[in-house]
Amino acid sequence: MALDQPIHTPRLELRRFREQDAADLFDYLQSPTASCFLSLALADVEAARAEARRRSTDGEHVAMCLQNTGQLIGDLFAMQEDDTFSVGWNLNPRFGGLGYAHEAAEALFAHLFNARAARRLYAYVEDHNGASRRLCEKLGMRAEGLFLEFISFRNDAQGQPVYENTMQYAVLRKEWLLASSA
Repeated sequence: MALDQPIHTPRLELRRFREQDAADLFDYLQSPTASCFLSLALADVEAARAEARRRSTDGEHVAMCLQNTGQLIGDLFAMQEDDTFSVGWNLNPRFGGLGYAHEAAEALFAHLFNARAARRLYAYVEDHNGASRRLCEKLGMRAEGLFLEFISFRNDAQGQPVYENTMQYAVLRKEWLLASSA
C-alpha cells in the first residue's frame, strides 16, 4: 500500500517513513501501550533507525507526522489482501485525545477507497482498548464479531500466555461512500 505521494490533512502529513524518524519512533515504541504492539518494542534508537529504514520500503506502514513541524507522532498500516485491507494505527500517547488518530485514519480510509479501489477495510482491536474501539465506530466501522481468547501478546508471571479477547470491525466501500455523501 506504499504511498506514491504524501497525503495532507488540516494538521497532518501522511507519508513514507524515513530513517530520520528513528528518535520519534523510539519515543512511542520503546514501551508500547497497546498490547498488540508489544512485539514491536524497540531496545534503543539504533533499533528504531533500522525499523524506520525497514518501514520506509515495506509498503504497509505510513508515518503520521505533524504538518507544521514534520514530527512523527504515530503510524498507520494497511495490509492488502486482494480488494480488502487490514488497517490499524499506533499513536504516541503524548498526542492522544487530540483527534490526530481520527484525522489520519479518515484520510487513509479515503485514500484506500478512492485511490486504491478497496472494497472492504477491517481492523482487529483488543476488547479492552476503548480508544481504538471508539475510533473504529467514529470511522463508520461496525463491530462484526468478538473472538474470545483470540491471541496472546505476553505471558503472565508463571510464563503462561495471557489470551486477549479481540473485536473485529469493518466497513465496506459502499457504506463509506454513502456516509461520506450524507
